[in-house]
Amino acid sequence: MTLQILVPLDDSPQSMAAVKHAVAHYPGADITILTVIEYTEKKTSLTRGGRGRDEGWYAAEREAAEDLLDEATDTAANHDGDVSTVVKDGSPSSKILNYVTGHAIDIVVMGFRKRSPTGKALFGSTAQDVLLSVECPVVTVPNPES
Repeated sequence: MTLQILVPLDDSPQSMAAVKHAVAHYPGADITILTVIEYTEKKTSLTRGGRGRDEGWYAAEREAAEDLLDEATDTAANHDGDVSTVVKDGSPSSKILNYVTGHAIDIVVMGFRKRSPTGKALFGSTAQDVLLSVECPVVTVPNPES
């Protein structure tokens, strides 16, 4: 059975480092690269170019997500296994957790950055939520420049 790897991706250097790590350390595995367009109802109201509109906030975020996934798949171009991409809308933590449980993921490989306790309390931590909530192993990859 082929190993199923999930790499959650945002626009941080540590996320792209996670893609590189997954490709280098799990040859032959199937890798899914997942990015989440985070939104609130206020952000996606029809007056601001909500979901389903061809212009506005959501369209720009969708285009940025596709560009990010293109960069990640270019990074993984020489990987021996299958590489697929997924875009979800909503809370990054909940979409990652839902994907892990709904797709029999064996390992999550994700970037993380150090935050102060105050920073975690104010802004949350997707990596922390995933680490504490999934039953599969989670490999965290730091920013390569730190």
